[in-house]
Amino acid sequence: MRSVSVIGVGMTKFGEHWDSSFREMVGEAGAKAVKDAGIEGRELQAIYGGCMASGRFIGQEHIGALIADQMGLNPIPSTRCEAACASGGVAFRQGFLSVASGAYDVVAVGGVEKMTDISTEDAALALGGAGDQEWELFNGATFPAIYALMARRHMLDYGTTEEQMAACAVKNHANATHNPYAQYRRAVTIEDVMNSGYIAEPLKLLDCSPITDGAAVAILCATEKARQFSSKPVEILASSQASDSLALADRKSLTGLSATRIAAEQAFKQAKLSPADIQVAEVHDCFTIAEVMAIEDLGFFKKGTGGKASADGETALNARVSVNTSGGLKACGHPVGATGVKQVVEACWQLRGEAEGRQAANVEHALTHNVGGSGATAVVHIFKRGD
Repeated sequence: MRSVSVIGVGMTKFGEHWDSSFREMVGEAGAKAVKDAGIEGRELQAIYGGCMASGRFIGQEHIGALIADQMGLNPIPSTRCEAACASGGVAFRQGFLSVASGAYDVVAVGGVEKMTDISTEDAALALGGAGDQEWELFNGATFPAIYALMARRHMLDYGTTEEQMAACAVKNHANATHNPYAQYRRAVTIEDVMNSGYIAEPLKLLDCSPITDGAAVAILCATEKARQFSSKPVEILASSQASDSLALADRKSLTGLSATRIAAEQAFKQAKLSPADIQVAEVHDCFTIAEVMAIEDLGFFKKGTGGKASADGETALNARVSVNTSGGLKACGHPVGATGVKQVVEACWQLRGEAEGRQAANVEHALTHNVGGSGATAVVHIFKRGD
């Protein structure tokens, strides 16, 4: 397996894009990434696109072909990857593996979702398919309810409080105020979160990520050839993916995600690094409790201490580890198929020193963590600043 680097990234603003279509968002993000990489379209040899539920959201399937057509890249192969909210992370991993194996030298990886063209109820139904439809969604267990069960168990076992979870939202909104691509660029307080109304107790409105439109793209290249195109490539040190049961009831634990823990252990082993070597981490905070569990499962904090660490400011910018400098899913937004690639975009900007207003200091290594559903899929990538 040869080394692979990211040579270009681009994304749309995340939010409610009433005046932009699915294909227009793909085109915008793709054009930005190609320009950033310093390549022309003819250098691309393959496309991998993450998209969860375009059939339900906009009535369009066959997304791989649509992306290639929209970008004027026919006849190169273009493949759609679906793994619920981890679709973007899985697409990125497939692009990485295709270059690492030697099958291709330069590929594009994208993620996209257009979620706001249907009602909130229909969107919730579409998203519910990321869990066990027969045992959970059919019986009324929405994703807020499922993560609320995890939160309740975490509170019972470790004394985690609603205020500690709210601290994740406060920190992520603070970071998003400096991110021009974020859906919600406004600060919130602990009091704001606590007064925002329950969606599924103990999770309140401001504990939950929003429904979002958006697209993100990264261009990958064999590291040995990366300098031919880019003066600031970012090396991919590790790529790992793990699975767990689809239904929450079949899990061994409700206070952490086994797939995250296993994927992280494998990724750190590949990279020959430890959690202490990571300065910036983009983690999957679809709900605030998800961030609390993620920073524990990834090894940044001991199991049961993630809530306290968040409340104590240990995940703030330039603290022990800078978590979700983009604003995370919570404030930057969560167009499900695009999220995993957006995390890569932010990691690259941080490693290149280009995250103006939210730049972490002395970033040598960054990590991205993308989850599908309630944890049945987890993807972890580790990146190194280019020499």
